[in-house]
Amino acid sequence: MLSLDKIYHAAFILKSVARKTDLIAAPHLSEGNNLYLKTENLQVTGSFKVRGAYYKISQLTPEEASKGVIACSAGNHAQGVALAATSMGIKSVICMPDGAPIMKVENTKRLGAQVELVPGAYDEAHDRAVQLQEETGMTFIHPYDDELVIAGQGSIGLEILDQLPDVEAVIVPIGGGGLISGVAFAIKSLRPEVKVYGVQAAGAASMYKAFHDHKYETLDHVSTFADGIAVKTPGENTYELISKYVDDIVTVSEDEIATAILTLIEKQKLIAEGAGATPVAAALFDKLPIKGKKTVCVVSGGNIDVNILSRVITRGQVTSGRRADLVIALQDRPGQLREVSEIVSSCGANVVGVQHNRSDADMDITGCFLRLELETRDAEQINEIRAKLTKAGFTLIDKNAAHY
Repeated sequence: MLSLDKIYHAAFILKSVARKTDLIAAPHLSEGNNLYLKTENLQVTGSFKVRGAYYKISQLTPEEASKGVIACSAGNHAQGVALAATSMGIKSVICMPDGAPIMKVENTKRLGAQVELVPGAYDEAHDRAVQLQEETGMTFIHPYDDELVIAGQGSIGLEILDQLPDVEAVIVPIGGGGLISGVAFAIKSLRPEVKVYGVQAAGAASMYKAFHDHKYETLDHVSTFADGIAVKTPGENTYELISKYVDDIVTVSEDEIATAILTLIEKQKLIAEGAGATPVAAALFDKLPIKGKKTVCVVSGGNIDVNILSRVITRGQVTSGRRADLVIALQDRPGQLREVSEIVSSCGANVVGVQHNRSDADMDITGCFLRLELETRDAEQINEIRAKLTKAGFTLIDKNAAHY
């Protein structure tokens, strides 16, 4: 059974391996919120997962170690297992979803593991790992539903209480539930009055549904770019721990996660992956009752593929009103582009892209569509531009309309 003694023992074992990551005050991150960031994205493998993986592997018997270890992961647990096993001279095999970010796959190989890519999501990788474990006799290192793994993750809770003794709330990402189980157990055991909240991506809300329906559930599918928490089946042990020690679980949308990633980059100079940004997203979009409370957001990882990051930044800009696309129906006559440009310029926006379409079958024979891509300050500025264009007699077209 999980105990506080095991979490303290894990913290002791991890002293020479895992960083005691900084707890950074972020007073300007979200208006009205007193936020702190537990920067597990700056951990040795770029995520918290090395804690649980290393502690679990460190407790293997010599016979178990000689046979090697096997794991399934979308990337972060894979790197933790690979680092831990290699550092102890133990063979490791990792089954990863074939859609896992290339960076995570390559880093796992670089850390010494043998990688097998499995078609599908995390759950398919899990089934393949279980099959290989039965065939080889290797020890299966579960990414979240294991008491020693949970104890390792719980060391984060001890660090938070040490770094911010008067903490009032902690927000933690949830995939399978190992991280929040360990953190919540540690914090509630020592400071039961501290609130512990979980966050899931709306497209992968397995534990959210189980928690609120008060029954263990499995999703048919998941859909989120936050690959670190894209889990269809939550842990059974973690479900029990979360039901007992977690105060509430909420969900955030893809756009909200993207906005949180962008906000962390701009205001804190920190890179977070989708899963790691979910606590910040919950705070930014007022999903939890934390106003005025000293609140820690556990930024669980920073291993995001640069190609995905580029798209996420663009999405975050759109969501926060920093970028806008306007489609304007014009009469094809001289001077109209100049008039539009003057209006946009007078509002202080910057044009970064222009598309002039004269061949659409749905437009007037003497008309054209002008598509502008703008860099803007916020949603209010976008509305100002739209209002001035309309007042000047220009017709704005829904960019999602069938004819555009």
